[in-house]
Amino acid sequence: MLEKLVYDTKKYWKYTKYAAKSELKSEVANSHLNWLWWVLEPLLLMLVYLFIAVVAFKSTLKYFPIYIFLGLTLWNTWSGLLKNSLKLLKRNKGIISKVYLPKLTLLFIRMLVSGFKMLISFGIIIVMMICWRVPVTWNILYIIPLMMVLFLLTFGMCTILMHYGVFIEDLSNVINVGLKLLFYMTGIFYSLEERVHGLLGNILLYCNPISFVIHSMRNVILYGKSVNIWIMLFWGIVGIVLSVIGVKLIYKYENSYVKVL
Repeated sequence: MLEKLVYDTKKYWKYTKYAAKSELKSEVANSHLNWLWWVLEPLLLMLVYLFIAVVAFKSTLKYFPIYIFLGLTLWNTWSGLLKNSLKLLKRNKGIISKVYLPKLTLLFIRMLVSGFKMLISFGIIIVMMICWRVPVTWNILYIIPLMMVLFLLTFGMCTILMHYGVFIEDLSNVINVGLKLLFYMTGIFYSLEERVHGLLGNILLYCNPISFVIHSMRNVILYGKSVNIWIMLFWGIVGIVLSVIGVKLIYKYENSYVKVL
């Protein structure tokens, strides 16, 4: 299975990059702002949640605008990929019904598009850190393993959702509702440590993988803190397990998808 995944990825990598570039160009083709919208959209969302947090929650967290922007960047990337993966095969029915294309290639295209947009957002975060004079410590290097954990979790969840999205019509509705609930339980525009205490706070912070990643990224980037390595390893292993399950499902049923669609 791993050999097939590596082989397919290498063989179709040029197509993956070309398709990702084409999708990025098509997204801004009819927009007067073009690629600037990828910068303005997260900034405008940050201002909305900043207003809510300051007025409603009266938050006094240090570097709070960057705090919110970083959380939104990671959340939007993760949740966007999950929602897109559900109907990924249905939207590309015209392609996969005519020629053979590894189904995981479609997911890699979406991940490249989302990854490019996330890089733009991280560029904005660097500018904001310079403006706010955020001190940088060696703990910022934890970004690398945290991003690896996020990639594994996202890839694993997306492959599983991509598979079941073909067979369960209403799954997208369930996921959308679940993500809306999870958004407010993740602490995107407030601090879980500050607002929720005790056992419930620990559950929301560490038993929710996206909450843990966002919380840890904020700590290492903004506050120079370390990461709970054991929990990071745990979610990394979970991501690997989910990825293995998802890849097996895709390869096992990839010849059946066209019939169902």
